[in-house]
Amino acid sequence: MSHKDYKAIIKPFLSEKRYQHSLAVADEAARLAKKYGANEKKAYTAGILHDIMKDMPPKEQMKLMTKYDIILTEVERSGQKLWHAMLGAAYVENELRIEDQEVLNAIRYHTTGRAHMSLLEKVLFVADFTSSDRDYPGVEDMRRAAEQGLLEALLHGMTYTIQDLTDRRLAIHPDSIAAYNEAVLEYQSIM
Repeated sequence: MSHKDYKAIIKPFLSEKRYQHSLAVADEAARLAKKYGANEKKAYTAGILHDIMKDMPPKEQMKLMTKYDIILTEVERSGQKLWHAMLGAAYVENELRIEDQEVLNAIRYHTTGRAHMSLLEKVLFVADFTSSDRDYPGVEDMRRAAEQGLLEALLHGMTYTIQDLTDRRLAIHPDSIAAYNEAVLEYQSIM
């Protein structure tokens, strides 16, 4: 399928704002992929599709997760904002017949991150923070970090996510902690 097809596929699933966000993330993911040597086409595809399930009501998300045999941990059950990434990867694989594991993993881990992220996973994770539509306190710092290096940006994004969750007294997914620890240790080893 072409990117034009994917745009048409996601449109009915998303609000106009989320649709525009998906296009912006796809553009940013392709830009970062080019900058850091990842596959631009895969990055654009993952960017377009990353939030395909985000606007679906929680009850509908639960039904589909059951259909795709997604079993949530206690932390995942408590963090409804995590569901769309797991479900999105399963939907894209089962319904859109995308078999590229790298694209599926980028979608699956774009919210939490994880240890041993591929270059494409890092690119999508960062692009979701730095896309042109993003406007949050610290977005310019995040964009500067993304220009300095993916590790810098990944660490910045992980720190932002973990601080936000602790400030709101929400559970932190173990994958996020693993990604943060790995990034910090890698950062320390090159400093």
